[in-house]
Amino acid sequence: MKELDIGTVARWSGLPASTLRYYEEKGLIRSIGRNGLRRVFAESVLQRLSLIALGRTAGFSLEDIAGMLASEGGPAIDRERLERKAEQLDQTIRRLSAIRDGLRHAAACPAENHLACPTFQRLMTLASRQASRRRATAR
Repeated sequence: MKELDIGTVARWSGLPASTLRYYEEKGLIRSIGRNGLRRVFAESVLQRLSLIALGRTAGFSLEDIAGMLASEGGPAIDRERLERKAEQLDQTIRRLSAIRDGLRHAAACPAENHLACPTFQRLMTLASRQASRRRATAR
């Protein structure tokens, strides 16, 4: 088993040492010892950090990711949780696509005043409804 000090892991993973220490504190990774004052990790920590990066990219919290990373062996990924996250991402994509399309319309709209444009009026109504739903959900 090849051992890597925290500086090497930081360089190879692209994460600052402070993040590695935080991940260790949260139980996401584990050092195997010390070389002087520096933490030492098994080379397999790089794969674990890649799994964490994938989870973060997908929008999972560190707590969610911790639940999907078994302490020994491979990940214990909940496939239903992945399906739910994929559906959330689909909803976000649809919402952002509608916003993008609305912005493009507003940029190219021939109306002299955007408030006179029926499409722009619909966009404002939709934005108000979404904001109301977010406020209601936050309560």
